[in-house]
Amino acid sequence: MRLGTRGSALALVQAHAVAAALGGEAEIVEITTSGDRGIAGDKARWIDTIEDALEAGQIDLAVHSAKDVPASDLLRSGMRLAAVLGREDARDALVGASSLDALPAGARIGTASLRRRAQLLAIRDDLEVVELRGNVDTRLRKLREGECDALVLAAAGLRRLGRADEIGALLDLRVFVPAPGQGALAVEGRDIPSALIDRAADAQLRAERHVVEALGATCDTPVGVHHDGTTLHAFVGLPDGSAWIRDSVTGDDPAPLMVERLRSMGAVALLEQAEGMAAS
Repeated sequence: MRLGTRGSALALVQAHAVAAALGGEAEIVEITTSGDRGIAGDKARWIDTIEDALEAGQIDLAVHSAKDVPASDLLRSGMRLAAVLGREDARDALVGASSLDALPAGARIGTASLRRRAQLLAIRDDLEVVELRGNVDTRLRKLREGECDALVLAAAGLRRLGRADEIGALLDLRVFVPAPGQGALAVEGRDIPSALIDRAADAQLRAERHVVEALGATCDTPVGVHHDGTTLHAFVGLPDGSAWIRDSVTGDDPAPLMVERLRSMGAVALLEQAEGMAAS
C-alpha cells in the first residue's frame, strides 16, 4: 500500500500513523505540492500534486490534514474522502501567553489564517494581527526571535509533533470556532480500508464540509465550522473583525439547518464582502 503525503514533519507523522494502522505494510511516498513550492492559490495547492499521483495510480491512498481539503473541491473521478483514526483536539491554541485577556493592548499576534485574524479582532480589536507563515517550527522560532508576542496554532498539530508543552491556552471553540476539519486526519482514495475510517469523526467532517460548500466559502473568506459530536458551531466574519455571525445548532442532522440560519442572518453577503476585502 503506497501512501502519498507532503514531506513536512507534521504530514509525515500523520502518514506514519496511517501506515501503523495498516499494520506497517505501507510505503510512504513524499510528494511536493504547489503550496510547498510557494505557489499562491487556494487550499487545493496543498493537495494538488498528491491528487495527481493518486489519479495516475502512483499511490494508493492520499493522507491529508482534513482542513487542507477544500470543501468546494470536487474529488477526482472515482475518489472518496473519509476521516480516519479518530480526531485530535480541534481547538486553536494560543502560544506565548496564558490567555487572550493576558495580552496587553497592541500585542502582536502571528497567524496566516483569515479566520483566526477575524476571530481575534472580533474578540480583541486592540490587538495587532501580523501575517506569519511557515511550518510549526518556523513560526515558533519567529516567536522566540520577537517577530510577534504570541501565536495562534492548531492544538492538533502541536500535539502530533510532541510540542504540546508550547500551548499557553486552548481557545473556547464556541467562541473561537475552528476551521472545518481541524484536528481530523483524512484519507482519499478509490478504496479506503474500512478499518481506518472513524465513523464519528467522518460524520462530523461531512457536516462541517456541507456548511462551507453550501455557503460557497473559499480560502478568502473567514469561516469556522466545527461539530463537537453534539452541537454544530459556526462563525462567519470580515477579516478586520468589524462584523461577524456566530451560531450553534444541536440535532441529528444540524448542517442543513445551520446553512438556513446563517443565510437568514446575512452570511452570504458577509462572505462576499470578505472576499472583496481580501482581493483589495
